[in-house]
Amino acid sequence: MKRSLCALLLAILMATMSMTNTTIAEDSGRQVDDVDCSGYTFEDLFEYDNAVFMFQILDDWATSDLYANSWVNESRAAVVRDNLDGLFEGFPGGNNSWISTDERDAVREIGAQCIADMYTRIGIREGIPHRGGVDWNDVEFVEEGIGLEEVDLIPEGHPEERSCSGRYAFASADCQEVPTSATNNLEISMFVKEDKTHNTRFNKLPNSGQSDFTVAMNVTNITKATMVFTFPYVDGLRMANWTIQDDGLENLGAGSIDEIFLPDGSVRVSVDIQYDRELYPMIRNIFFDMTTSPPETNDFPEWTGNEPGDNTVIPIVKDGTEVVAITGDTMADWATDNDAWGLDCDFTESGWSSRMNSAGELLVTAGSSQSSDATCHLIDPYGAISNATHTWRFRQPASFSAIAGLYTDSVEIDSTPSLLVQNLALSIKAVQGSSAGSSTTVNLGSTASSDSISLSGMSPGAFMVHVTATSPGMLDWDAEFDLGLEKRNTPPVVDIKIDPIENTYATWSSDGYSFTLSGTANDPDGGSVSLEANMCDETTTGFTTNGEDWTVSLSIAKCVSQGLSEYYVVITAVDSVGAIASVDVTIPNQYDTADPTPVDTSDTSDESGGLPSLSLFATIASMLGAAILLKKE
Repeated sequence: MKRSLCALLLAILMATMSMTNTTIAEDSGRQVDDVDCSGYTFEDLFEYDNAVFMFQILDDWATSDLYANSWVNESRAAVVRDNLDGLFEGFPGGNNSWISTDERDAVREIGAQCIADMYTRIGIREGIPHRGGVDWNDVEFVEEGIGLEEVDLIPEGHPEERSCSGRYAFASADCQEVPTSATNNLEISMFVKEDKTHNTRFNKLPNSGQSDFTVAMNVTNITKATMVFTFPYVDGLRMANWTIQDDGLENLGAGSIDEIFLPDGSVRVSVDIQYDRELYPMIRNIFFDMTTSPPETNDFPEWTGNEPGDNTVIPIVKDGTEVVAITGDTMADWATDNDAWGLDCDFTESGWSSRMNSAGELLVTAGSSQSSDATCHLIDPYGAISNATHTWRFRQPASFSAIAGLYTDSVEIDSTPSLLVQNLALSIKAVQGSSAGSSTTVNLGSTASSDSISLSGMSPGAFMVHVTATSPGMLDWDAEFDLGLEKRNTPPVVDIKIDPIENTYATWSSDGYSFTLSGTANDPDGGSVSLEANMCDETTTGFTTNGEDWTVSLSIAKCVSQGLSEYYVVITAVDSVGAIASVDVTIPNQYDTADPTPVDTSDTSDESGGLPSLSLFATIASMLGAAILLKKE
């Protein structure tokens, strides 16, 4: 039972046991009073095709962020689904070769609690390089910070997908299930919850990375993975040495380790590893040593000639915050160095400053003056500085404004030049995330310009104004501005079609117990529209749609039981933000000849429907949690 319990829960993380008896912390402080998921490795129960683990030590050198993502393909994906279904042996619908959304949701309820019981396989040790045989400062999970996600565990649209509502006791109203033999690829990931700062921790390193330390990992049975370790900025921090050991003997051919210097001066270590399952139970450990001791030799960074010349304008958004002045992609070919390089700039005006971040961007904080020149030189992770420098001018080339409020089709944007350059070729458009409207081109000279931008393609709600600009002697500018603008919502439009030949709205079935209506429905804003039909106190959402066209079949059984001989139908359309439009029609008995004209009873106010019934997967989760209260015997 416990083995199958761990089948999916363990699939979220890169490892679940300690680094063998030589790498277990003396006192992990772990409480195992509720769910006992210790003693298993992820690879004992789950064979993935590939995985990526991103481990970042945070600035306090005591907490960390572990992101894990694993990919499972075809036959291995079927094994995962079968293991998860086996988790529910003894429960309705469990261990029956079908995996359901309820089973998935029940496991989610206890996933973080189970993971918190496990080991990360990562250990840290200060001092001279170590290769085992010592007490390690083990990294452990933090339950409250663990976020879990899976993709296509229950593949949508599977040809054998079926409803399990009413099929099993406790099944939720929207329960769906597929055969565990489904070979659709799936992904499983772990990350830090949105409202938390970390999902792992360890005892704080007293030296905060300022002196030597070793990182160790047990990678036994990790079939194929990339592990990336990122450390906070420490002046001169670098990797001094690394090794891979199989049962204590060095085997450098089992993987590779690369050191990557980031532009902000921090360092990243990337590990690629594989393990042949036939080698089990051979123990494979990886060790790498970090130090702040300078290397014996170091080259100086050099300009390549691709960088902008002196007096080039570097355009920024001057809004009182730290902003990206130059992207990493823009300056990627400006310089070379054997390790890495960044820009170190001295500004002429007070209050201005800059720094590099780990993404290779130059971030600038502006002072009170409108612009400032800066002299910039190159610097590498060990403090080597280029002899040559460049002087550039930092300023916002133009400002933009509009009357805040709601707009329907377009909005006027005022552009005012800062006269930093003679002419700006502007392109202005509305944007919402990845959605964008059409662009308006503006040639901005020495005077302000007012121009209209289209809101076509924008959904109702707030939108930003996106600006790109080019000018001789200036780097290309790409910026977004929040001007307090919103797209007004337009209610949906719904209509019922009439047969032009028969002059009727309804098409009756051959048995006379139901009829079909058809029509069109659309959202002028381009959003989705949901439909429902109400007749004789019965409501249905069973519409067939094709673009704007819809059809719905309605039974008259309820109407007949109420003694009615004509049938009043209300078709209601609701858009994505809750605006409502409806149309009414009265359908006479099929032996009558006339259909009345439908009545539009649109209501643009937002309405909220009744709450859906609570899914009973929580009941399964509670029962499941109770089942694993039992410790291993």
